[in-house]
Amino acid sequence: MKKLIHTYGDPVLREKARPVEKVDEAIRALIRDMLETMRAERGVGLAAEQVGEAVAVCIIEVPLEMDRDEQGLLFNPGVTMPMAFINPRLVSASRETETADEGCLSFPDIYAPIQRPVEVTVDYLDLQGQPQTRTFRKFIARAIQHEMDHLAGVLLVDRMSAMKKITLSGQIKRLKRQTREQLAGQAAP
Repeated sequence: MKKLIHTYGDPVLREKARPVEKVDEAIRALIRDMLETMRAERGVGLAAEQVGEAVAVCIIEVPLEMDRDEQGLLFNPGVTMPMAFINPRLVSASRETETADEGCLSFPDIYAPIQRPVEVTVDYLDLQGQPQTRTFRKFIARAIQHEMDHLAGVLLVDRMSAMKKITLSGQIKRLKRQTREQLAGQAAP
């Protein structure tokens, strides 16, 4: 079932995710709903906070063409999409970084160059509750880091340079105001 995407200004986006105690049908149903929501919005990643659930669950679904180098070789061979990460934890990150534009479903139509490690290793539970440790590179690594930021209450605006925040300040303030007005409208009897 498609869920509402919570946008900047909604306090749930600043909540730190609670660890998942047990990977059960309720968690798998949440992940299915998140996938449907993400696909409907044409995103490549989504964290549970973005659909109003402060639990340590995020998903990614990166198109294959975004995981290839100039010669067409995969950066992450053997990775199948979509991927769900339950209780993800960053184990290591490369010293090598890359800056690239990032967007976020909670910040519609706002993009900013963000510097991130090119490679990360992550521990997580899969859909069956089995522990996994994998290393990811390039765009998939970026998407995972972005979603894991959400689980810690860290948002796109927190990763932007001061200059980019100034440039986008009108859009960001407008989005925050619209979100707060919407929340106030929902709370009114």
